[in-house]
Amino acid sequence: MEFARRRAHYAKMLDRRVTLILSVLSVAMAAFASCSANAGQRDDFLAGRTLECAHCDLSGENFKRRDLTGADLTGAILRGANFHDAKLAGAKLGGADLSGANLNKADLSRAELSGSILHDAMLYAANLDAAKCATADLTGALMATVRLARSDLSGVILKNADLRKAQAAEVNLAGADLTAATLDFAFLRGAVLSRAKLMQASMVSAELTEADFSAADLTDADASGANLRAANLTRADLAGASFRKADMYEAKVDEARWHDTVTPDGTVRP
Repeated sequence: MEFARRRAHYAKMLDRRVTLILSVLSVAMAAFASCSANAGQRDDFLAGRTLECAHCDLSGENFKRRDLTGADLTGAILRGANFHDAKLAGAKLGGADLSGANLNKADLSRAELSGSILHDAMLYAANLDAAKCATADLTGALMATVRLARSDLSGVILKNADLRKAQAAEVNLAGADLTAATLDFAFLRGAVLSRAKLMQASMVSAELTEADFSAADLTDADASGANLRAANLTRADLAGASFRKADMYEAKVDEARWHDTVTPDGTVRP
């Protein structure tokens, strides 16, 4: 009786071990199949046989002048990749890592870039008109002469970014972090910059007619020579900012904070 009981116990233990081994093998085989499928998709994408490569690792790859219109690169790793003059209109790049990537002159109009990482990326003369870039991180990005008309950049990080001569009419930069960013001679007519952080930002001779800076922080910003006609600066923090020779005709400054602020005529408002 005791022997039969022990045999049944060991048989049960063996069944459990076999079940566990089969489970581990099943997971391993699934992972292997997934990796193989991903590798095949990556090869097909590089060869131009497909435009879908979500979550692929394409770091350092060369896509110069490639037509990738509508491509799906959601969550892809694209660090240091070359997209110079590439066509990426309508492409899906949400959550992708494009740190250090070359996107100079690339067509990214209507592209989805929400949540993407573009640290130190190069976007000189790139076209991002009507692109969706909410919450993207563009710290240190080189974006001189970039096109951003009617793009959604709400909540983006643009610390130390170079946006000189950017063409960004009606761009949405609400809540964006533009600390120490350079926007000299940029065209931002009708732009939304409410609650934006513009501490130490440079906006020398920028076109800011009817721009919305309500509740924005412009501490120590330089807007010398800027056109701020009819701009909304309600509740904005203007401490230490310079508006020397700026055009502020009909600008709204209700409840704005003035402290050591240089006014258009050169006087300092305490």
